[in-house]
Amino acid sequence: MISPLVLGSHNVNGIRAAMRRGFRPFWDSEGADVIALQEVRCRLADLPTEAFTGYHTALETGTLPGRNGVAVMTRLAPTSIRTLSGGALLAGPDGAFSEVEAIHLPNRDLAHFSHEGRYIEVDLSDAPVRVASLYLPKGAAWPHEEDGKDKYDRKMRFLKGLSRLLTSSRREAAAEGRQFVVVGDFNIAHTELDLKNWRTNKRSEGFLPEERQWFSSVVGPRRLLDVVRHVHPGVDGPYTWWSWRGQAFTNDAGWRIDYHLASPALARSATTARVAREADYDSRISDHSPVVVHYDMAALAS
Repeated sequence: MISPLVLGSHNVNGIRAAMRRGFRPFWDSEGADVIALQEVRCRLADLPTEAFTGYHTALETGTLPGRNGVAVMTRLAPTSIRTLSGGALLAGPDGAFSEVEAIHLPNRDLAHFSHEGRYIEVDLSDAPVRVASLYLPKGAAWPHEEDGKDKYDRKMRFLKGLSRLLTSSRREAAAEGRQFVVVGDFNIAHTELDLKNWRTNKRSEGFLPEERQWFSSVVGPRRLLDVVRHVHPGVDGPYTWWSWRGQAFTNDAGWRIDYHLASPALARSATTARVAREADYDSRISDHSPVVVHYDMAALAS
């Protein structure tokens, strides 16, 4: 069993653009065992093979051209893959993808999103862990935003289904002797600590009371723990997303919307948890910075 397990999450905002900005040099320097991606935003025919070499990559692109797409890159081939659609793409260390069958995750609310490439799970073969990569819809600030009701309702429906999915996946993993962790872009800042300008964003999507209440409902000492917050209690941030516009990045006026939510034992095994914020604006790989956690699997097994 690998220990520590170095697990990273990164909303790349387009894998081809991220490659031009230094995606692989960064992750090669991290030595990550698992890298979960969101917003891959690339069709099968256009995927840059060099982004994935050296890893086995399970990818759910969805069918919306140029949008969404989630993946999990692992050092060894996963023992199983689960998606909302029942299908996935899988690449070996050469980075060449082919279509494969995946275990279908039935969910009456999330079935509506099964073609969008927003959720994938894999079981690791070198550690007793199930890893999920999530890209949650952004939503809208309805009723404060007049024409946003459809987007608001879509996000609320997704959240409803996701609550059930996270519970069932966590329990199923535990029954199989596995820990569970869901990582990625939740598009929600949970508390005032997770948003620099929270006072002026009380009516903004991603910080609505009902979104934050939902987040509180899925975390807890017997459900899932927010790993970065567990390691860094009571601090502002560390933020993970900053607008490309203006001076948001320079002034660290960000949002913490990218998380690791792990089953309690796994979360408590984390020895380090950090946001790998780039040194300056010109060094940014994406509008999201990676989140990297080291899990002490040996301590977990003892």
